[in-house]
Amino acid sequence: MMVIVVENAPPRLRGRLAVWLLEIRAGVYVGRYGKRTRERIWEQVVTGIGDGNGVIAWSAPNDAGFAFETCGTNRRIPSDFDGFTLVSFLPQTPRESG
Repeated sequence: MMVIVVENAPPRLRGRLAVWLLEIRAGVYVGRYGKRTRERIWEQVVTGIGDGNGVIAWSAPNDAGFAFETCGTNRRIPSDFDGFTLVSFLPQTPRESG
């Protein structure tokens, strides 16, 4: 299973994702595909995200049981800690702290 979440995505990309995946909430898409199809769908997201951002998570045979990738600008960034991927946060900008 895989989940893709996009924020501030262009309508063209959202429409393309809706062809392949079920949109269960605004910007949240789920589906079940193999590795090759998942990579092609993610390639479409990375190419078409524009000023937005996105994350994909999928089932994987690792300690966590899943893996994920991100694209675009977001405060949350993946960080590798001894082979285990966690999420770290960039510092807040003055505009975000108010």
